[in-house]
Amino acid sequence: MLARLHSVTLEGIEGVLCEVEVDVARRGFEKPIIVGLPDAAVKESAERVRSAICNCGYAYPKTQSIVNLAPADVKKAGPAFDLPIALGMLIGEGVLTAPAIKDYVIVGELALDGRVRPVNGVLSMAMTAAAHGFPRMIVPLENAQEAGVVQDIEVFGVGSLAQAAGFLQEQLPLDPTVTDIDQLFSVASHYQVDFADVKGQESVKRALTVAAAGAHNIMMIGPPGAGKTMLAQRLATILPALSLGESLETTRIYSAVGLLDKDQALLATRPVRAPHHSASGPALIGGGSSPRPGELSLAHYGILFLDEFVEFPRHVLEMIRQPLEDGFVIVSRAKKTIQFPAQFMLVAAMNPCPCGYFGSTLRACKCTPTQIARYLAKVSGPLVDRIDIHIDVPAVAFGKLRSRARQIDSDTLRGEVMAAREIQMRRFGDGRAMTNAHMTHRQLERFCKLDAGGEMLLKEAMIELGLSARAHDKICKVARTIADLDGAADIRSEHVAEAIGYRKLDRKL
Repeated sequence: MLARLHSVTLEGIEGVLCEVEVDVARRGFEKPIIVGLPDAAVKESAERVRSAICNCGYAYPKTQSIVNLAPADVKKAGPAFDLPIALGMLIGEGVLTAPAIKDYVIVGELALDGRVRPVNGVLSMAMTAAAHGFPRMIVPLENAQEAGVVQDIEVFGVGSLAQAAGFLQEQLPLDPTVTDIDQLFSVASHYQVDFADVKGQESVKRALTVAAAGAHNIMMIGPPGAGKTMLAQRLATILPALSLGESLETTRIYSAVGLLDKDQALLATRPVRAPHHSASGPALIGGGSSPRPGELSLAHYGILFLDEFVEFPRHVLEMIRQPLEDGFVIVSRAKKTIQFPAQFMLVAAMNPCPCGYFGSTLRACKCTPTQIARYLAKVSGPLVDRIDIHIDVPAVAFGKLRSRARQIDSDTLRGEVMAAREIQMRRFGDGRAMTNAHMTHRQLERFCKLDAGGEMLLKEAMIELGLSARAHDKICKVARTIADLDGAADIRSEHVAEAIGYRKLDRKL
């Protein structure tokens, strides 16, 4: 007897709807066969399904059974097919009658005793099921809240194969999972850190506020212990709150790679990723035989913090140039090309020299000019060009460290950032959350007109520093953001002067 069910597999972070066909023959030997381009985890499901069916008290088919996973040209990976295959076996054997099975998309891994274990990527799977018009979905109980975020489909969580079979036979009623998105955001959208923790560094806080207001990439240069990491970790606290659309897109990336906490249905705060400088290229941008997202995609709509920037291998750093411009990563393989979203703010930190104390007033630098030049040359000029703001982070004096004066907090800075972002949304129209950093060249010519003083300052900087056309555009965009923070309709010379001051590395490379 032939049974047809529906399930979902993942390609990268995108769900692909699959049909699970289970044919239990009436004669032949007991030898289940799984076809349809399964990986090792899917092939091994035959043994998990056998034990789960027997341990739940059902009779396992004693004849040959064939499982076909369609479409046959899409690679099927992971254990999410266990539950639909087991239910198909029971239907094919005539043990289970489920006329409404055609309305369900089913995913879940089986334990040997019949328990249903959670799987990765359920949010993307639920979004795919809803997009194809399925009204209902059966998922592992631990994934139910995550899948329930999708409003266009009824989600039923099951804890065992027997519970799923009883529900489909209408012998065991289950209520659909209802996820209160507003409640999730109110509980989980709080940060544990605040800019009020940072003593001094007012100029750096100003630069970070400018970066947040326009979504500009920023580089911090300073000696060890100056607070670069502390400042970077707090940048997310002054960014606008995640919208529901941004949260869904970020959450499904984390879900696909298994990094979403089991008690967390949605990411409600902007991610901050800080990979070690020993990270490989595929770890940073994504890849592998079955391509999966890397750190750039995990930082989507958040912060990618690269500490000890010059210690990253140069060829690895060069890989992030294209995503910085385009907002996505393309991983190409012989048979398929997969695109991962990667729209993030880059926050890089480095020392000014190998010993870390060049220009410091607290300790003498022991490096020669040649050593300093070789150290800075580890970062390519084209990559520096793509970083909008370069700012010095000086060591904090003892008096400021011990000061009990009230420091500016994240709420105050976020208010300034939100006011500037609202100006940008009105400027670019169509309700899009476009920022100054992502202006096209035509928009730059339209919205970044300079006064006579600003034109003269920019011309002198271009000649003196030998700036590229891209650096010219970056200065104009940053100046536009500074003007937005001041509530100014036009870019004035003081805005241009501050923007030029944020090009520290152009003076050294």
